[in-house]
Amino acid sequence: MHFCIFVLYYNKNMFDKIINATKNFSENNAFCINTVYYTYQETGKRVNGIKNLLRKSPSQNIGIVIYDDIETYAAILAVLFAGKTYIPINPHNPPDRNDSIVHQAEISTILSSQVDAVSEVFADVLGMDVMSTTNVFDSNHLLEKPNVDMEQDAYILFTSGSTGVPKGVPIRLKNLDAFVSAFFSLGYQVDDSDRFLQIFDLTFDLSIMSYLIPLTIGACVYTVPAGEIKFTAAYSILEDYEITVALMVPSILSFLRKYYDEIRLEKMKYSLFCGEALYADLTAGWAECVPNALVQNVYGPTEATIFCLTYDWNRSSENKNLNGIVCIGKPMQNISAIVVDEDLKPVAASIHGELCLSGAQLTAGYLKNPEKNKEAFFTLSMNGKEEIFYRTGDICYIDEDGDFMYSGRLDNQVKIQGFRVELSEIEHYAREFMKNANAVALTSQNSSGNTLIHLFVENFNMKEDLLAFLKTKLPTYMIPNEIRVIGVFPLNVNGKIDRNALKKLI
Repeated sequence: MHFCIFVLYYNKNMFDKIINATKNFSENNAFCINTVYYTYQETGKRVNGIKNLLRKSPSQNIGIVIYDDIETYAAILAVLFAGKTYIPINPHNPPDRNDSIVHQAEISTILSSQVDAVSEVFADVLGMDVMSTTNVFDSNHLLEKPNVDMEQDAYILFTSGSTGVPKGVPIRLKNLDAFVSAFFSLGYQVDDSDRFLQIFDLTFDLSIMSYLIPLTIGACVYTVPAGEIKFTAAYSILEDYEITVALMVPSILSFLRKYYDEIRLEKMKYSLFCGEALYADLTAGWAECVPNALVQNVYGPTEATIFCLTYDWNRSSENKNLNGIVCIGKPMQNISAIVVDEDLKPVAASIHGELCLSGAQLTAGYLKNPEKNKEAFFTLSMNGKEEIFYRTGDICYIDEDGDFMYSGRLDNQVKIQGFRVELSEIEHYAREFMKNANAVALTSQNSSGNTLIHLFVENFNMKEDLLAFLKTKLPTYMIPNEIRVIGVFPLNVNGKIDRNALKKLI
C-alpha cells in the first residue's frame, strides 16, 4: 500500500477503513478459505446482500452459526454494517448451551450458511427467524458507513462461567475501534500485500484481530480449514502461502518444536502469541524459524478487547521472563494497567499482586450478571478522576522498567501447609528437566482436607528422574504427590491446553 493511503486509513475509524479497502482494493483477495479465494468485490456483494436480509429483522442482537466459509465472515460484516450486534454460536456446542446463549442475548434472528442443520444446533428453535446466507448477493459491492452510536455493542462473546452457565461479554463498537487504533499505533508496517493467518474458532476473540485488521488494509485472510488437525494445517498454510502476519496461541509451539530444524518462514513479518503463557525456551527456537519477523508476546482478556499489552522479543540480548514465562510488556494506547493487593490497593514495583485493567478497550460489564460485575470490576481514583478497573485474575508484578511480568493465575495460586504456592513454578522446573515438554500442575483435596499436587506431563516417562530433579529445586511442600504421563494433552476449541479436562482425570 502507498504510504499516503496508509496514513489516511490510520486516521479513520474501523468502518471507514473497511469501506476504503473494499473500494480501493476491490480486485484484491479478501479471503482464502479451503484453497478458494474471494475478492473484496465478491465479499462486499455478499455483505450487502445479507445486510438487506437483516432489514426484515427487528432484533438488535443477531446470532450467527459459525462455519469456516465466506458466508459466515460476510454475515459478521453485514451485522456490523447493519448497525446491529453479532453473537457467534458454535454449532458443535451442546444445544442446551446454545439455547442459553440465545436466551441471555435475547436473540430472535439467526443467520446460518447451513440452515438444514440449525435444528441440531439448538434444542429449541421455536420463535426464531432463521435466515440462510447461502447465495445471497447484492449487485453493489461498495459498503456504506452505518449510522450507529459507537456506544452500542459490536458483538457479545460467551465464555465459560463458574456456575456452568456461559457468561456474556459485550464489546462496544468504541472498544473495538479503540483496539484497531491501538493496533496501528504500535507501528506494524502492513499493507494490502500482506497475508494474515486466521487459526481461531470464531467464538474466540483472537479471531477478530486475525480477520478484522487485514480487512481494514486490503490484505488477505487465510483461514485454517475446519475438520483438520489445526496445528498441522496451520503450519502448512504458513509455509505454502508465505504468511506474513500470524497471531497464534503458544500451544502451537509445543507441537511445532520437533520440526524447528525444518521450518524456515522467511516471509513472516510479525509472529504474535496470545492466550496462554509463552515460554522463553520455545520462543527462542521459534525466532530462528522466522528470522525476519518481529516475535511478540501480546496479552489481554476478552473483557479488554482482544489484547492490550505487548512485549517485543529481543533477538540480540536476554529477554525478560519469570519462571520461564516471557514478559507481557507494557500497556497499549489508552490502556491503564496496575497491580493491586488483596484489598484492591495498588502495590509498589516488584510486588506481586493481581493485574487490573482500565481504559478505552474495556467492556462496560457482563451481560445481565450483576453479581459477576460486582466481583470483577471496581472503581479507583487515579490522577484525580474515578476509573473503572477489571480484575484479570492474573498474578503479575511491575519491574524497574515498567514492564509487567506474568506469574500465573490466581486460581493456580494455592496454599499448601500454610505456604502460598504458585503452580507455574512447579511447571517451570518440570519443563526445564524435560527439555520443554508440556507440564501442568493441578491440585485436589483429599478426604482429610489436605491439598495434593498433581503434575501432568506430556509424553515423558522418566517420572522417577523428574521427581528427583524437582526435589533439588523445590521445597518439600511443593513436590507433586503424583506425576501422571499423558500421551497428548487435550486442547480446547481455542487451541489452549484444556486444564478442566485434565482435572477430570484426577
